[in-house]
Amino acid sequence: MTRVMLFLFVLLASLTLPASPASAHAAPVGATPAPGSVIGASPAEVTVTFSEPVTPVEGRVQVIAPNGDRISGKAVVEGTTMRIPVRQADKPLGTYLISFRVISADSHPVGGAISFSVGAPSERPEAPSETIGTHPSVEVAVPVFKTIGYAGITLIAGPAMFLAFLWPRRRSRSGALKTVRVGLALTAFATLGAIASYPQQGSGAPLWQVSAQELTETVTSEFGLLLVGRLAILGVLAGLLLPMLSRAPRTARARVLVGAGAPVEVVPADQKTKTTFSRTRPYAVLALSAAGLATWPLTGHAVAAPMSGITVTAGVVHMAAMAVWIGGLVTLAVFLLRGTHPRVLGVVLPVWSRWAAIAVLWLVFAGAIQAVVQMGKVSALWETGYGQLLIAKLGVTAAVLGAAAFARRMVVAGAAGAGVRRAVGIEVAASVVILALSSVLVQVDPGRIAATKEKPITGQGFSETLTSDLYAVQFNIYPVELGEYNTIHAFLYTPDGGPLRAEEWQVTARLTDPALEAVAQPIAGLPTGNQALGSMSFPLPGTYEITFTIRTTEIDRASVKTSVTVGG
Repeated sequence: MTRVMLFLFVLLASLTLPASPASAHAAPVGATPAPGSVIGASPAEVTVTFSEPVTPVEGRVQVIAPNGDRISGKAVVEGTTMRIPVRQADKPLGTYLISFRVISADSHPVGGAISFSVGAPSERPEAPSETIGTHPSVEVAVPVFKTIGYAGITLIAGPAMFLAFLWPRRRSRSGALKTVRVGLALTAFATLGAIASYPQQGSGAPLWQVSAQELTETVTSEFGLLLVGRLAILGVLAGLLLPMLSRAPRTARARVLVGAGAPVEVVPADQKTKTTFSRTRPYAVLALSAAGLATWPLTGHAVAAPMSGITVTAGVVHMAAMAVWIGGLVTLAVFLLRGTHPRVLGVVLPVWSRWAAIAVLWLVFAGAIQAVVQMGKVSALWETGYGQLLIAKLGVTAAVLGAAAFARRMVVAGAAGAGVRRAVGIEVAASVVILALSSVLVQVDPGRIAATKEKPITGQGFSETLTSDLYAVQFNIYPVELGEYNTIHAFLYTPDGGPLRAEEWQVTARLTDPALEAVAQPIAGLPTGNQALGSMSFPLPGTYEITFTIRTTEIDRASVKTSVTVGG
């Protein structure tokens, strides 16, 4: 057990390696009104669209008016779009701020702010303090709990596999059984830690600040129900698995002679039920183990990825193969390679070698599926932090496989001495690093999300506010494409931001290179008086000079200009 505890200590200590802190895995990809745009009137609703479904954090989604007032109602999520109802601000003209903090589908927090303006831009309102990032104590605790959970399932799977199929009859089972118990306890502890730290990921509070109401909301959420299910599965597994592993499998049954005939097996009535139960118990253990393993991808990257059914299945296979391989290595290194007769090792090691090869094959296959889906594109391997960590993990895995190949050659050659122990020791040490890298890897943005986040959140079309001594005109051209099907919507205001009625609207567009004559574009005032609607034609690609000439009275007229680029 001392070596087991040393393994866990090194595993946790490896988390002190430099790594990026926990980061969000959903990314805002759009909003209405468009980020940075200027619109003519205060909206009744604003929306923010994300790259995957999100859950709003209670009280952390707000729309702030130009004067600093909060004017938003309760946010509602439909698919990947979050809708926020907005009431009319007391002073509607100026810049608004959409401040949000949500939880992405893979259980990670997302925070940010988007601004837009009504009439004309003003000083941007200050973001609420709640939009600060995750507290450092939570950033450390989340990957630590994940690593403890990974260590737990390896300490369950490896010893359990050996005890069930390959344990030498003359070796004591107590140490391996204690290791399985430690694995169950660590997995349960990590699960409880994940539940306890989940609210703080959304609120930004430190690890030690959590209320009973927040814990209740967590437990009743989809994330919490999955983890509660994991705890229930661990409890049932402890009741089924430990008794099954505490004794060697029985290979014979009592036989008696009936008269002078052949020996007939006699099974007492109460023993029949026990025999049937003992036969079904392994299948129940396997089914429960698969269900328990599924709770990891269902609360991580896999469930939010494209083709989630495939990625979740690959995640279960990946974790099962990892637990069998690394758990088996730990069992060999701690309990069997020393003190076991060479003849016994000569039987055990070849079987284990074949099993390890199969586990590694499935590990690589399932990992490749996950990597292809999560990376999105090949260049994300070296362009994103997720890809760089994945490369590091693959490098360490290659080193482990090299040590495993060396150990397998020695086993085939019949040498089970110090060389095999050293090779297995190298595998175990490198596997510690693999688990640590895996814990960090699930905390950073997948390549497909990192690539999305690098793109600015922009609205479609072109918006700008132009000013003169007589007025300010705000307009939007949509979608700014070659051809005749571009719509222009304009709003007119006094220089100090009040609505202004226009007597006449004129708009022209002139291609500047090559220089062509200005062409009048059809536009007409709307009954509201300060709005106009029309169309824009862009027959050739290039930069166009857009000129507004607006008459506000019988004698007051002014022109304002800007430019817009169309096509290549």
